[in-house]
Amino acid sequence: MEILVLVLFVVILILLASCVKIVPQAYAYVVERLGAYQGTWSVGLHFKVPIVDKVAKKINLKEQVVDFAPQPVITKDNVTMRIDTVVFYQITDPKMFAYGVENPIMAIENLTATTLRNIIGDLELDQTLTSRETINTKMRASLDEATDPWGIKVNRVELKNIIPPAEIQNAMERQMKAERERRESVTRAEGEKKASVTVAEGKKEAAILEAEAEKQSAILRAEAQKEKMIREAEGEAEAILKVQQATADGIRMLREAGADESVLRLKSLEAFEKAADGKATKIIIPSEIQGIAGLAASLKEMVSDK
Repeated sequence: MEILVLVLFVVILILLASCVKIVPQAYAYVVERLGAYQGTWSVGLHFKVPIVDKVAKKINLKEQVVDFAPQPVITKDNVTMRIDTVVFYQITDPKMFAYGVENPIMAIENLTATTLRNIIGDLELDQTLTSRETINTKMRASLDEATDPWGIKVNRVELKNIIPPAEIQNAMERQMKAERERRESVTRAEGEKKASVTVAEGKKEAAILEAEAEKQSAILRAEAQKEKMIREAEGEAEAILKVQQATADGIRMLREAGADESVLRLKSLEAFEKAADGKATKIIIPSEIQGIAGLAASLKEMVSDK
């Protein structure tokens, strides 16, 4: 009897323990009573009625990621390619998620495939390859609206890979190679053009500098020649001035010594001789000095007769 009571007590303890539930952070429990929805438990400690209540579904409220396999799609220009998508979603209403659709993930996958085919069907190949952001935005809006009755919010949709057919890939690679070669040719031509222009500008500047240097050199030579001529003229003038000064001094001394007029005229003649210095071809002699010259010739003849 005591054993039966002990067993019954243990069963009651286990039953009571099973009625105590602790909901962790970022989770929600959907509770049913006699098979009908009774409520949603949030974070904290909760108690349920034994046998009558049960936790129908434990729901993760954190943002979740699901990666779907590549789906075949056909573009507007009849190119078949494969595209795989990544969907980021979060459960916002546990009750609607639990009772809205049988298999939410499969439903999202099928909805993603059909939405993707509809969007890509309106785009050509080049648009598909360059419009990832546009496709992502359209898919997110469409999926978010479709999954709202299921208590699911689609936060982001990303196209993971776009895989065109092999022949399209080869054609794109050839096109990219040709484009790279064209850019290389253009870059090389531009470099050669810039080099030629730089060389020409260098030659032009060198010619200008050389001409400027020759001009400055000619100016300096002309100035030096001018200064030389000025110095020579000043020297000659100074020499003439000194000769005249010496002659004047000599005549003055002769006058002071009492020399007559004929001696003075002879001295003047000597002064003219020094002024000519053997360089002049014609000298004009005053008549007074010519008379003195004739007197000198007469005296010479008288001396010879004697």
